[in-house]
Amino acid sequence: MAITIKDVAKKAGVSISTVSRVINNSKPVSDDIRQRVMEIIKETGYVPNTVARSLVTKTSKIIGVIVPDMSNIFIGTLLNGIEEVGKMYGYDILLCNSYGGVDEELRYIKVLQSKQVAGIVFMSWKTNKKHVEAIEKTDLPCVYISRNAKDFDVYSVGVSYHDAAYDMTKYLIGKGHEKIAMIRNCPGYKNEESERFKAFKKAMEENDLQVDANLVKVGPSTSESGYNLMQEILNSKNIPDAVFATDDEVAAGVINCILDNGYKVPEDIAVAGFDDTRVSLISRPTITTIRQPIYDIGAVSIRMIIKMIKKEDVGAKKVELPYKLIERKSV
Repeated sequence: MAITIKDVAKKAGVSISTVSRVINNSKPVSDDIRQRVMEIIKETGYVPNTVARSLVTKTSKIIGVIVPDMSNIFIGTLLNGIEEVGKMYGYDILLCNSYGGVDEELRYIKVLQSKQVAGIVFMSWKTNKKHVEAIEKTDLPCVYISRNAKDFDVYSVGVSYHDAAYDMTKYLIGKGHEKIAMIRNCPGYKNEESERFKAFKKAMEENDLQVDANLVKVGPSTSESGYNLMQEILNSKNIPDAVFATDDEVAAGVINCILDNGYKVPEDIAVAGFDDTRVSLISRPTITTIRQPIYDIGAVSIRMIIKMIKKEDVGAKKVELPYKLIERKSV
C-alpha cells in the first residue's frame, strides 16, 4: 500500500498540515520538526502528490510537452534539451506522443490542462488554427516548435528553413549540379506551402535551372521512405545528378538505394541532407547536411516557458537560431 501524508504525520508525531508546510516550505516550521518530518519521508519513501501540491501552493513544477513522434532522432535530441534545462530550474516534464494526429494533439492539450501543468511546449509537424485556439483557451504559457509556427501570433523557436534550404540548393549548384531532385519529409505540406521547397525552387530559377516535378517526392521521415522514393526516381530512368533530402534519415535511405542500384555517391549522384543528426555521421559516405541546433531549440523553448511562468521578460516572440552548412563526403 502506498504511503500517504497521513502516515508520515502519524510517524513523525505531527499534524498533516505541518507535514504539508514542510513539503511545500509554505510556512515557518522549527528546525527539529522539519528534520524529523524529512527523516520520516526518507525512511518511508513517501512521494508527494504533485497535483494536490499544486492546488495548495497555486504553482506547478511540471511542464507538458507534446511531440509527434518520440522515435524520431530529431525529436529525441530536442527532448534532451527540454528535459535537461527544465531540471536545472526545478521543473519536470510530462511527455505526450501524438503520433502526428491533430485530434490526438487537441486531446493532449486538454489532458495537460487537467494535469495542472505550468506550461506547454507544443511540437507538431504542422501547426493549425485549431491548435492555437485550443491552447489559448487553457491560459497556459506555450512555446511552439513547428515549421509554420511563424505564421501565427505565438511564441516559437526554430531556424529559417527557407534560408537553410536556399543555401544548400545554391551549394549543390555551385558544385556543378544542375539536375537536382528534392525529397521532402513532411507530407502534411503541399509543395507551395513548404518553405524548403519554395527556397529550392527560388535557387534553381535564379540559376536558370528547371525544377522537374517528377524529381520532387514527398514521404515520411524514415530511411525506408527515402529508399523507396529514390527507387521510384531511378526506375523512371530520369536520373538526377544530385538529391536534396530534407531529413538525414531520408538522405541515408536515398544513399543506400543509389548504391544498391550500382551507382556511386557522390561520383554519379550527390546527396545532401538536413538536421545533422547522428545518422549523417554513421552513413557511408558521411552526409553533407544543414546543422540545426536541435538541442538548443529544445533548451531555448523551455527557458522561454519558465520565464513566462515567472513573469520575466521573454524577449523576442519568435526566435530563429543559427544554422550551418556542414560539408562531408556525400557531395
